[in-house]
Formats: sequence, C-alpha cells, structure tokens
Amino acid sequence: MGSLNRREVLEEGDKDSAFTWVVKANNRYYHWQFKEKVFLCFQRNKYKTNAIRTAKYSIFSFLPLNLYEQFHRMSNLYFLLVIILQGIPEISTLPWFTLFAPLVCLLFIRASRDLVDDIGRHRSDKAINNRPCQILQGRNFLWKKWKDLCVGDVVCLRKESIVPADLLLLASSEPSSLCYVETADIDGETNLKFRQAPTITHHELTNIKKMATFQGTVVCEKPNSRMHHFVGCLEWKGKKYPLDSGNILLRGCKIRNTDTCYGLVIYAGFDTKIMKNCGKIHMKRTKLDYLMNRLVVIIFVSVVVVSLGLTLGFRSTVKDFKEGHFYVSARLSRTIAAETFFNFWGFLILLSVMVPMAMFVLAEFVYLGNSIFINWDLKMYHEPQDEPAKARSTSLNDELGQVEYVFSDKTGTLTQNIMTFKKCCVDGLIYSSDDDDVEAIRKANPYVWNEFADGKLLFHNAELLRAVRADEAVAVREFWRVLALCHTVMVQEEANQLLYKAASPDEEALVTAARNFGYVFLSRTQDTVTLVELGQRRVYQVLAMMDFNSVRKRMSMLVRTPEGTICLYTKGADTVIFERLHKRGPAEFTTEEALAAFAEQTLRTLCLAYKEVDEATYEDWSRRHLEASILLQNRAQALHQVYEEMEQDLQLLGATAIEDRLQDGVPNTIKCLKKGNIKVWVLTGDKQETAVNIGFACNLLSEDMLILEEKEIVRILEAYGESNNNLSGGRDPQQPSRFLPQTKTAMVINGEFLDHLMLSLRKEPCALVHHVHTEDDAWREPGQREEEAPWSEQLARAWWSFIGQLRGTRLARGARGQGPRESPEVQRERAFVDLASQCQAVICCRVTPKQKALIVALVKKYQQVVTLAIGDGANDVSMIKTASIGVGLTGQEGMQAAHNSDYVLGQFCFLPRLLLVHGRWSYLRICKFLRYFFYKTMASMMVQIWFAFYSGFTAQPLYEGWFLALFNLLYTTLPVLYIGLFEQDVSAEKSLELPELYMAGQKDELFNYWVFLQAIVHGTATSLVNFFMSLWICYDTAGPQSFCDQQSLAVVVALSGLLSITVEIILIIKYWTFLSVLAIALSLFFYGSLTGATQSSWLFTASPENFPFLYADLNVLSQPSALLVVLLNVTLNTLPVLVLRIICQFTKKPLLPKKEEVPSEEAMEPVPYLRRESRGRRSSYAFSHREGYADLITQGTILRKTPETNDEMLADNTVPSEEEFSPKPSPNPRVSYWHSRRLVLLGKRRRRSPEKVSSKELHTPAPPPNSTLSVAEQHTFYPENQSSLSEKLPTTMSWTLRSSQEQLPAEEKPEQEPPSAEGPPTPKESQTASSLSQPSPLVSQAEPSEERPSLWKTWTLPWHSWMYNWQKEPVSEDKKTEPSPVASLQEEGAPTNGQPPPMGSLSKATEEPPPPPLEKPP
Repeated sequence: MGSLNRREVLEEGDKDSAFTWVVKANNRYYHWQFKEKVFLCFQRNKYKTNAIRTAKYSIFSFLPLNLYEQFHRMSNLYFLLVIILQGIPEISTLPWFTLFAPLVCLLFIRASRDLVDDIGRHRSDKAINNRPCQILQGRNFLWKKWKDLCVGDVVCLRKESIVPADLLLLASSEPSSLCYVETADIDGETNLKFRQAPTITHHELTNIKKMATFQGTVVCEKPNSRMHHFVGCLEWKGKKYPLDSGNILLRGCKIRNTDTCYGLVIYAGFDTKIMKNCGKIHMKRTKLDYLMNRLVVIIFVSVVVVSLGLTLGFRSTVKDFKEGHFYVSARLSRTIAAETFFNFWGFLILLSVMVPMAMFVLAEFVYLGNSIFINWDLKMYHEPQDEPAKARSTSLNDELGQVEYVFSDKTGTLTQNIMTFKKCCVDGLIYSSDDDDVEAIRKANPYVWNEFADGKLLFHNAELLRAVRADEAVAVREFWRVLALCHTVMVQEEANQLLYKAASPDEEALVTAARNFGYVFLSRTQDTVTLVELGQRRVYQVLAMMDFNSVRKRMSMLVRTPEGTICLYTKGADTVIFERLHKRGPAEFTTEEALAAFAEQTLRTLCLAYKEVDEATYEDWSRRHLEASILLQNRAQALHQVYEEMEQDLQLLGATAIEDRLQDGVPNTIKCLKKGNIKVWVLTGDKQETAVNIGFACNLLSEDMLILEEKEIVRILEAYGESNNNLSGGRDPQQPSRFLPQTKTAMVINGEFLDHLMLSLRKEPCALVHHVHTEDDAWREPGQREEEAPWSEQLARAWWSFIGQLRGTRLARGARGQGPRESPEVQRERAFVDLASQCQAVICCRVTPKQKALIVALVKKYQQVVTLAIGDGANDVSMIKTASIGVGLTGQEGMQAAHNSDYVLGQFCFLPRLLLVHGRWSYLRICKFLRYFFYKTMASMMVQIWFAFYSGFTAQPLYEGWFLALFNLLYTTLPVLYIGLFEQDVSAEKSLELPELYMAGQKDELFNYWVFLQAIVHGTATSLVNFFMSLWICYDTAGPQSFCDQQSLAVVVALSGLLSITVEIILIIKYWTFLSVLAIALSLFFYGSLTGATQSSWLFTASPENFPFLYADLNVLSQPSALLVVLLNVTLNTLPVLVLRIICQFTKKPLLPKKEEVPSEEAMEPVPYLRRESRGRRSSYAFSHREGYADLITQGTILRKTPETNDEMLADNTVPSEEEFSPKPSPNPRVSYWHSRRLVLLGKRRRRSPEKVSSKELHTPAPPPNSTLSVAEQHTFYPENQSSLSEKLPTTMSWTLRSSQEQLPAEEKPEQEPPSAEGPPTPKESQTASSLSQPSPLVSQAEPSEERPSLWKTWTLPWHSWMYNWQKEPVSEDKKTEPSPVASLQEEGAPTNGQPPPMGSLSKATEEPPPPPLEKPP
C-alpha cells in the first residue's frame, strides 16, 4: 500500500459522506432498477446481494487467471520462449519435449496447490452464504439463506444469531428496543455492546402487520470501511429521524441476551463494513522469489550475450571453414548471414539449461515437504482444542526464517481475557492466596460456609477470611462493601445460583470475590442495591452514581445505608484516588508500596476508598447536582465538576490486584523473539491502560524503557525539524540512534492520533509548510504555565515544520543529482516509520482493522522487511492479508482469521518454534538447495561454452543427449532434494536456545547476489578444470589407450563433473542420516545403470541417431589413464575449496548469546525535548469499563417486565407461519391473575422516614434489571429474564416505565440524557433519552390510555421524568416450589430499622426550575 492507497483511504471520508445511499423498506424492485458502470458499457447492480465470494477463482476464470499469475514469474516466460524456439527444426539442438514436459509439470503442481487453497475458500464461502435467517415476505417471516438477503429486507434475529448484514435496528423484545451484541468477531472484544432502535420504530412497529406495511426510507452515506461511523436519517410519514452507529447492527455481530430483534438491511454482501475492511486476496511472493526473478533475468541476459559472442566467433570462422573443407560445403547451402542467424538461436537453446527447470520443479516439492513437517510437528499441537499446526500456504516457508516484525493482536492472541482475583491490600496489609494449586483450593472448599459462594474463585487467604468473618475491622468491612456496591453488574438466577453479568470481566472478578467473602450482591433496582452481608440482608438506597470515563478513571456511588448514614464509595486508579485522600498515614504508604509490588508483578490494580457525608453537605451537593444534570450546554463538564467536589477527602481502604491471564508461554515467547532480533508490535482495539499493562505483563515493555506518548512524539518531530537531522542512523544496528542515544524506548499511540498523523497534511492549510519555529513555539519545562494548543494542532505544526525542513533538503539533494524528490506524504510516512522502527516496542491502541493493515503496509514499504501478522479474530483479517506472512489462531473469536491466514496455530507460544525452528530450517534448506543447484548447473553446463571453441562455434553439444536429459532428473536430484527437505545445522532445541542464529535470515546471509556469484564462480572453475585438464592430457594422443575422440572426452568430462558435484554435496551436508547416504548411493547407481542402458548395442541398433554413444563409458572406464584423469579432476576441484573453507571456519567468530547492555546514566546524553516530570512509581491501573452504564441503570432503561407477558412478535424458533403471526388471545392462565392494584406513588414525599417503611414493601423486589451501556461503543453484559427467581418469590413487582414527556409542558421537558464527555448531546443521545422510559412494544402491546384502570402520576428523577406502575402478582398454590437460597432469603424478611425507601434523592416535579433542595428525613 503506497501513498496513493493511503490517500484514497483518507479521502474516502469526503467521498462517501454525501447521503447518496437510499434504502426503501420492503421494496426490492426499487433497488434492482439501479445500475452502476463497471467498465466501458458493462454495468452491474448498485445494491449488491448478500452473497460473498472471497475465493480467487471460478470454474471459468481458474485456468486463464492462474496461467496469467504463473507467467508473472520470469522463469516461466523464459522456459516458454525456449520451448517455442525448440519447436523450430532449423535451430533446434534438443527435442522440444525435453523442456515442455517439465514446464507442464511445474505449472500443474503450482496450479494444483492454488486450486486446493481456493477450494477451501469456496467451501467457507458456501457455508457462510447458506446460513439460515428469517426474512419478512408478505406477512410471514420465512427461513431463507443469507445469500437470499437483499437491501431493504426486514429480518428477524434471535438470541445467539449472527447478524447477516449491516442492519438498522427497528425493534427488539428488550425494554426501549435495546439490543445487546457481541463484537468479538469484528473488533476482538468479548464484552457486549449496546444498540437501540430509533424511537419512532420502537413505538410504531409493534406487530408483523405493521412490519409488513413499513415503507420507511433510509438515506445515508455510501458503503465505506469506517467500522464505528454511520450517519443517516430515516424518512417516514413525512418526518425525518436521525440515525447513527448506535442504531446499526454490523454483519458478524452475535445477538446476546436479546430474545428477538428486527432489522432493516442497509448494506449487504461486499458493501458491509466488515467486508470493506477484509481487503482483497493478493498473491504473496517471498523475497527469494523476487530475487530469483532478477537472477533469471541476469542469467538470460548473460546467455544472450554469450550466445551472441559465440555467434560472432562462428561468423568469423565459417568462411575459412568452407574454404578449407570444400567437401562439406554442400551441407552449408545457406548464406553466411542465415547460418549466423540460425546459429545464434541454436546457442541460445543449447545454453538454456543454465536456468535449470528441474530446480523450480524440485523447489515445489521442497516447499511442500517443509509444509508437511510443520503439520506433523507434535510440539505445536494444541491438545485442549485438538488443533495441530497447519501450513495453509506451501510457498512461504523460507520467509518464516526472515521475519523482522511481528504484528500481534492482544485479546485472544496474547491474553485469554479471563480476569482472576490474585491479591489485595486492606488497610496496609497485603493478602495473597495461601495455595496456588487450583485443585487443592477446590478440594478444601474454604467457602463452604457461604451458600452463595462461587466455586470459580481460586483465591483463598485464611487470615483475611477470619478477619472478614469476625466483622470487627471497619476497613475490612468497608473494603468488601465497596466491591459489592460500587459497580454496574447485573444479576440473574439460573439453577438456583446467582449469575453475574458484568460490563467487563474486571468487575465480575471483583464482585465475585466480594461474594465469596460474604458480601453478596443480590439484586438491584434503579434506586436500590440489595446485599447479603455475612448472612444479613441489607438494602442500600442509591442517591447518585458517578460513572467511569477515560478522564475520571474512577467510579463512585453515593448511598444511604440501612442505618440512615450517607456514604460515598469510590474505586479507581491509584493516580486519582491518592490525590483525593484526606490524609496520608502509614497505611497509605504501605498501600503505595503494595501497588508498586503489584505493578512489578504486572497485575491490574484498583484503589478503594470511602467517606461519610453529612446531611447538610449532601443537601447542598444534591441541589447543585440536579442543576448540573438539567443543563442544556456543557452538561458533562458541569457534572464532572460536581462529582469532583464530592470525591474529596476520601479515606483509603486498600487496593485490589487482578491478573489478566495471558496465553500460555507468552512472556517467554516475546523474550525469545526479541533475542532473535524480531520486533513485536501490538495492534489492538482495546484502551491504552489495558494494552500497556499487558505490555508489561508479557515482557514487551520494561521498567527501564522510556515510553513515548503522543505529545512526546510531537516534540521529537519538532526537534527533528529544527535540527534537520535524520531520525535514525539507518538500518545498521551498530550506528547509534540520533534522536534517543543509548535509550531504550517504546511507543504507545492510539487510533485517533494515527488519524491526525495521516490527516494533518490534507486538513491543514498549505501556509503551514512555511511555518518557522520561533521562541514562542519552543517546548517549555513542565513548570512553565502557558496555554498549550491541542495536541492535534501541535502534531500538525510539527509535521509541517518537519516537511518544510525536509523539502528544502530534498530540493538541494535533487539539484545535486543525489536522489529524487519525495512527496510530502511519503516524507510524512517515512518519518513516522523511522521513528517507530527505532523503538524496542510499539503498542497501537484503539485502532480499526483498516488502520492495522495500513501500519503493516507502511513498515513493509519503508523498511523493506518481512512482516508477520498474527491474530484470532475477523478484525485481524485485513492485517493478516497485508503482512508478508499471516498466522491465524484458532481461538474464541471464530475461525475467520484462520481461514484467511497462511499458517494456523493453536496458541501464540508456538510462534518461536514456527519461526526459529521450521522457518530457519526452511530458509537454510532452500538457500543451500539454490546455491548447490546453480553450482552443479554451471559445473556441468559451462563445458558447452568451452567446447564451442573447439567445435568451430557450431552449437554442437558435447554431452550425450540422454546425459543432459537425466542429469537433473536422476543423477543429481536425490542428494539436492535431501538438502532441501532434511538439512539441519543445529537441532531444534539449539535453535530455540540460540535465537541469535535467526538473524542470518534477516540479513539475507545465506543466499544473495554475493552467494550467487560465488556459486557461479565455483561452478565455472569446476567446469574449466574438468574440460581443459581432460583436453590437455589427451591432446595429440592416439591409440587404443587414448580418449581424444569426442565421445570419450565427453564421458571423461561428464564423469569428472558428476563426481566433483557429488563430493561437493558430501562436504556441505551437515545432517547425516541413512537417507543422505542412500540418496548419494542411488544417484551413482542411476548413473551407472542408465548410462549402460542408453549405450547398449540393442538400443544403438534400434535407433542410432538417438543412441549414438555405443559403449562409450565402458571403453573409457576400462582405461586406467582415463580413471586417473577423472581422479585428478575431482581432486583439483575439491582440495582448494576444502582448504579455503577450513581457513574461513577457523577465522570465523563463534556466535554467543548477547548479553543485554544497560546503558549507564553517566553515558546517556541529555534529550531536552523528552524531559518529563518524575513519575516515581508506575501505575498499573487498567479497567476495561467505560462511561454510560450508570446512566442506563438510574434511568431504568434496562428494567424488564415480568416474563409472563405475552408478545405477539415473539415467535418460536420453528419456521414461522401465517397462523403463528396472527394475533391470538393468550393461552396462559396466569394472565387471569393479573388485576389492578392500588397505586403506590413513589416520591410522594421527598424522603420518608426509615421507620415508616414496612417490611412487606421492602421485601417486594423488582425483577432484576439488566446492565446497559452508552451508545458510544461501550462493552457490557446483560442478563436473561429472571423467571425462576420471580416465580419463587411470594410477590413480584413489575416496573412499567413510561415517558412523561407528553404530560409535561413543552418548555418544561427536562434534558433526557447527559451528553458525552466530548461535548453537548448528540441527536442520537437525545433520541435515545426520549425513548428510555418506553416499555418495549415487543414485550407487551400498549393498550389505549383510556382503557387503563390505573391512574398515572408524575415524579422527577435527577436525570429524567418517569412514571411507574406497580402491580403485584399473587402466586397460586400450584406455583409454590422449593425456594432457592435467594428466594428464601428474600422471604425471611429483614429488620425494618433503618430501611430507606428507594431514590430518596429524587424530588417531586415542579414547574419552577430549579427544584427546591430535598428535605431532611424526620
């Protein structure tokens, strides 16, 4: 991917931003009528079908396309030319089939290999295209295949279904038409995400009839590759409704925790965003392949030059030959010019064997054999998944030994995404697990006293458990209370067990740990949280939830305890918690030391703190909080400021340490790769803190590294622009870096920074090119206070300064003729790659699949190195296709990466064996194979040139024709094939112990132009010795003992060459086995037996023209003098080479493992543009939680209705029919038990006295709600309907949420949802908020308001206005079952003393804003 491709990608945003994509619901004919021009007059449908085809070939295109690709190789074109020349009788010196048959064989082998690979792709495409889905046709949802989907179709999806195309979510069975999806196959993140249908479709499309008559039109941007971006609008009934990415279900997502949802197809097939990111299949060629192309050209040019020289020699001698030998002049009837012309082509055919076709044929078998060895390696077999290593490509084995950059995904590749509670520090005391043996902990069962204990927790500390059960230490009690309260986890019951569904695995691990230690999170409503603390049920009233975001790095919950005390519980990063502590004592300092120890152990830490808040403070804060929550502008900043005021003067409780489990052997793997001079870059879609923490955990980052972040990169470029120096000293590792001398560095950047990096040239005005740094622009010390420009502007200025300086340098250099002038884009890209390549590690966070591929392409382009990309998800496919070598892991994110890769592994830890053992061996073998083949070809075939000087330059071959035909086929094939398949210099164990051996492949030491030249010179010297020594010894001799005739001389030279070549292969083989001895013995046997057969009398009698060498070998070998000449030739060819190699071996320095040199502080030069404040201790905070979940909980959006409610649109998993979709009265007898009850008006008093709350009211729980998240790409889990838990309770409460906006005056409607931290609320946020309180139309059909027996009243929440309908359901006798521990606990009753009513912080709605402060409880 060059600059042009990058420019196209960047300009895609402008080109596709116009709303030119029109989708009409339920109208296929409308879309079929649009065509788009393809080529000339050819057209195709503008709206693609949903069928995909990732295969390269079809039945009709395979043969022409494959031949076209194969004849891109210069060797094949060369052989085709020679075959055409051999078909001309006048110039042919060899039969045409001697080259035609091997060429056909070569093409067939390569075509078969490509066909097998493509058949696998066809099978994968067929399996995907034939997946079932339900499409609305008429009034029925019929089961069809994915490939039958078209743009504009309405589809029905159920839980665990995979989204077949990019859909606009119309409605779902969840409250407010929410839909929960897992995007592991797209971005590698296993946490669930939240999508919501537009408000209008949520309300209107409530049954199949309305779905079938839906005639909405979606106008949006054209298909593009921006995964997290979508802008459009829905036009329906004369109105327009905004749409964004929060309304879209992308192809490849999996529906989770949502019974049913309905969507409108917007993009289908190759127009979907995931397919736009997958990229195209390109034929991958190795470095040796490109080198061989160039060598074939060089050899061909050399053959042409030699043939031309020999032809000139023929022209100069033919006239004298005719005059001196008049008796043969009758055969030379052509003119001298014609004879010269035909003689040139004859020489060209004769010397065509200089490019041996047998070498290319055997190379295919060598590649295939090495691929089979990879498949057979039991040490790369992953037993848990029954997955062996697979070489899906057989032509890239040698490049496995030349990799310099490894680009790896994080989630699923380096980590298992499994969080385990490892350690904690409570009140200054560190507690770790007493026993790391998993089986021992499970056998001991230390939590048997706790009926709610989760057996998955593998942490046990007896001392901590005793302290918890004693319930004496306040810090211990509050520590676990924070973990049980301060979170957004949702709970459900399955098989009489609590099942937690968390927004992140971190939260689930923390809440599970608190659960096992006796602080059990039981249930939540939107204003209460119910815990079981050491067997006692306690209900906490939620006064405020202060959610996480990337700036705050903390979460707080303000609650009223059952005793009436107001407490603030906070958890977050140590860097923000310690700044807000009331005081620092011994416990705080001990906790800091514990955090440092946890960081060294690469554990993910969170600090816990709390404080008590008096009533007066809370009343004042609550008023300001309410004012901030209803602001129309800058709401996020105002809320942030209010939260900041409350989260002060905290008391530290302790810290938790969670281990993000790495895949087996990841640290040792990266350490081994780094020793082999292989740089590892991590490209992940995860957040920066998590990626950096994993970087330390897997030894990619170290404590002594200087980690460059965005601002520091900008300063480096500014310093570069001022000094006008190169960023690096070239690729020579011995040359010190110029920008960071003797400093170990790492780079951490994110996708947004990368976008600004590449967009700055296009977006900034051209005047910035001439920007000159002044003193005002110089970097200042941290202590200096000056308003800094946004980092994106600094970045742009730095780039333009850098480009301006570089442009002047390039212009001057071009004027001197030193090199071409580079475009600014190329300069920008090269500077970034040069800077990154000097770092020991690079981590790119929050990058899209397209950005991953672009990073790989940039490194390939400007570093000219072999790259390897490894991943396990569909989001890694584009990167895998772009890299020189793609490795797919068979992990939890599907098989897309494996299906598009060149090699498949079970785990990341097998990568060193693949590269350092199989890769290095393959490179060593193929290099020896090529070198030896060129040597033996020159040693045997250069004799033809020397013989031409003694044959009158007539292009007469010296050797017997059958010797030429069988030389590369049988006489020398087996030994060289053994080298290509089995040669080893060291064992596999030594290869892993000495990764430094791998650097030979990175430097192209074993085969390059110099090695090729050595092989040519060596072969030429051998041919000179064999020919001229034999010729000079037999010169002017005669008699029966002489071998001066042409046939005898040919036999002596051929035998000398064959034995010299055999001795050479004996010298270069290092791995001797029975097979090597057998190969050499069989080669000599084939020569003796086949030569005797071709020179036999009966073949000579049958065809004297084809078998002219009658007993030539037998006559020569019967002469002792000839045997002595052969022995002399072999000795002269072997001894000098042997002596030279012994000398080189003694003078060569042994390779020893390098010791890592740590630069001394005295030797380090100052780097002024990287001075930073001392950070002292590294924070290991990492929490995969984001903003938005708390809002959805407090708004009640995720609360479900009771499961007994009927739903017309909830169809069975069977094939839908007309009868199933027609409305029917519910057959459920339990509906008759539903009856209206006296309404309980919540918030009637601003805060009731705890003493006046009845036990019955407190024990009437709501169905457990679901956890949700914000629209802006958040991750979370959501529970199922808790039917089992509801049935076991004596009474159930259904929270039916309705919006009260229509009952409020227009000017009094409160703002529905706070905007994101980046700015004011977006149209989507406003739309989302307007529908948050609406019950799902797919759960219960809304009745007309006049038919409702209930009386509705309004009340105000701090965020929104809601109305609640409380209904009680009596339980019949036949429904009484054995209660679960959860239900039993809720039936027992709890002390009423101190039990608060829900949401005491809420105030009654008033018409005069702002509302008055809340009254104190009596």
